[in-house]
Amino acid sequence: MTNNLLLRRAAVTAGAIVVAVAEFALLDSAAGVDLAARSGSSIQQISVVAVVVATTVAALAGWALLAVLERRTNRSRVWWTSIAVAVLLLSLLVGPPSGVGGGAKATLALLHLSVGVILILGLPRPRLEGANR
Repeated sequence: MTNNLLLRRAAVTAGAIVVAVAEFALLDSAAGVDLAARSGSSIQQISVVAVVVATTVAALAGWALLAVLERRTNRSRVWWTSIAVAVLLLSLLVGPPSGVGGGAKATLALLHLSVGVILILGLPRPRLEGANR
């Protein structure tokens, strides 16, 4: 992996984290949304630390999968994008509905969507002329 690609992917990861934290701050603090999720029979408050950890884990997992696919197939971008979109859709089906109240559900959906879109559009290397990657 070239230094430019490494820096680009690190910047995308950092950008996704910054966007998630900014959304959390605006909606939790400024808009007064109580961000909580139901986990089994208990309710857990979602903190900014949880948002940072979840975003970081998602970004690094996506990055690792992309790196493996780039080494194993010439169609890594197609495969990775398909898998990433499927994971995003699954996360939208599982994550936001666990929110406690409409505001929490909407905030969780926004967080999942914004982080997912940033990673899906930002992590793959730009398409080169005549290349399948």
